[in-house]
Amino acid sequence: MKPTLLLSTLLLLFATNSFSQTLADLKLKPKEIPKGGYMVSDGNICITPQACTFYNDIETYSNIVGTIKSKAIQSFKSKADRGSIMYFEFDHVFKGDRFLQGLLWGKAGEPTPEHPEEYIAKGRFLVIWSLQPDSPLKEKSETKVEAILE
Repeated sequence: MKPTLLLSTLLLLFATNSFSQTLADLKLKPKEIPKGGYMVSDGNICITPQACTFYNDIETYSNIVGTIKSKAIQSFKSKADRGSIMYFEFDHVFKGDRFLQGLLWGKAGEPTPEHPEEYIAKGRFLVIWSLQPDSPLKEKSETKVEAILE
């Protein structure tokens, strides 16, 4: 009986640890910010107003995308780059893919030079990069987020 209890306890601990990500885990830490003179900036520096509107008014869209548990934003600027990374955790699985695509990209249905935002939605988490496609920040953050939410 004891080996079964031990095995059950280990499985529970593993499952709890593997699904206990937080928004803080997803955010870039100071040492992870790429070289290039990036400065952390307060507020938001979204490329398009649609991304910032979604972040600022997320509660307005809760009947479409789900109820928000927490949100956070990181904004950066340098001589060559500027933008924001928005992090969302929902009470349940994010369910607003089609809505978000329409809001961010309109009829194009995908990122364009005028609306370059990209996002990833996995389970209860959503991350939106309001950065240019070639941004070193986007690349670094995207790699980190995908590894954590894999």
